[in-house]
Amino acid sequence: MTAAEVSEAAQEIEKLLALHPKGFDLSLDRITRLLAALGNPEQRLPPVIHVAGTNGKGSATAFCRAILEATGLSVHVHTSPHLVNWHERYRLGVKGGRGALVSDPVLADAVRRVAAANAGQSVTVFEMLTAVTFLLFAEHPADVAIIEVGLGGRYDATNVIARAACSVIMPISLDHQAYLGDRVELIAAEKAGIMKRGCPVVIGHQEEDGARDVLVETAERLGCPTSVYGQDFMAHEEFGRLIYQDECGLADLPLPRLPGRHQYANAAAAIRAVRAAGFDVPEAAIEKGLASVEWPGRLQRLAGGKLSHHGPAGAEIWIDGGHNPGAGQVIAEAMAGFEEREPRPLFLIIGMINTKDPVGYFQAFLDLAEQVFTVPIHGSDAGLDPVALAADAASAGFEANATSSVAEALSLIAELTDEDPVPPRILIGGSLYLVGDVLAENGTPPR
Repeated sequence: MTAAEVSEAAQEIEKLLALHPKGFDLSLDRITRLLAALGNPEQRLPPVIHVAGTNGKGSATAFCRAILEATGLSVHVHTSPHLVNWHERYRLGVKGGRGALVSDPVLADAVRRVAAANAGQSVTVFEMLTAVTFLLFAEHPADVAIIEVGLGGRYDATNVIARAACSVIMPISLDHQAYLGDRVELIAAEKAGIMKRGCPVVIGHQEEDGARDVLVETAERLGCPTSVYGQDFMAHEEFGRLIYQDECGLADLPLPRLPGRHQYANAAAAIRAVRAAGFDVPEAAIEKGLASVEWPGRLQRLAGGKLSHHGPAGAEIWIDGGHNPGAGQVIAEAMAGFEEREPRPLFLIIGMINTKDPVGYFQAFLDLAEQVFTVPIHGSDAGLDPVALAADAASAGFEANATSSVAEALSLIAELTDEDPVPPRILIGGSLYLVGDVLAENGTPPR
């Protein structure tokens, strides 16, 4: 995709950002009005797998897509936020093969039509971009649509879907407390809002019993056929293979292509979801899906590019957009797994926005990482000052240094480790906005 192609849709969206709020204002009234003006495209979708959760929903979406495409089905996918280009939010299915990100002219046209239908009325940009999702997915035939929730569930703009083939709730932890509540039970209640009476529900691995109990109780009250991780389905590693089990029996599968032990449970939830949604998925398709799945910016290794050249020779550089304490725990566990297999000193390069819990995130890496370098975020107005973020890292128990950029941080790590016999492992993370900045600067945007 050329710069000129990107700019047409980006310019249309920039016009929306200049006129309407960029953030969230949780309500379904505005999106309902807007969709009615567009002829209610949300009522003309293929079967929908609707995915919510604090962490893991993007991975579950990626697994579902890979498995379904491996069966030859065409799959629309909506995710948010994007990392580099707006087009990443909209993947249109292609019969018999992998889908592709929406083309720039098609996206620009859809944005213009949504703006015209809104006719200047009060609305958020996220609501307008969600309307674009429904318009695109209704106008391009496909076998299934996977739609990721933006924030929460009950009042998220995606929750105008009357019935879902399957509602999926991935792990829940504290995040967006200002919008969703300050206890996991309250957040779970908001996420459970995507459940529809009588429609199948898959509940992914939950660390908190309180969250799981709220989800199960809600599903039972609505009469939803419910599958709960650890009870109705599960997965574990055995001799370098993923063993998945549900009422249909055992499946001996390859380990997921996405790294980290937390991906075993995410993959299991996706397998269960596509089955609960009514799709006949042979084991061979599941194997192919697990082996081919892609999810940019989530424990993605930078194997080259402009930015990575600033780092130490031979360094192992990873990026991940996880940004809350729960995500920090699973990322730290993945780093610990890497350390077991191939010991290397670990350094963190972290940027975060001001709605997160930096100390809780950093604490997950205690006794694992040697030093923290903090950086600014250019893709968000809400980025934390690196000096303040370094103070948060210090209060969590780290030696921390504020830097002006990821390139500077990589160069400092290169100087620190210049004479070390083993090249370091470096994690760049704390924000999807930062990951987007890194991929853009590195010259390796998602496709």
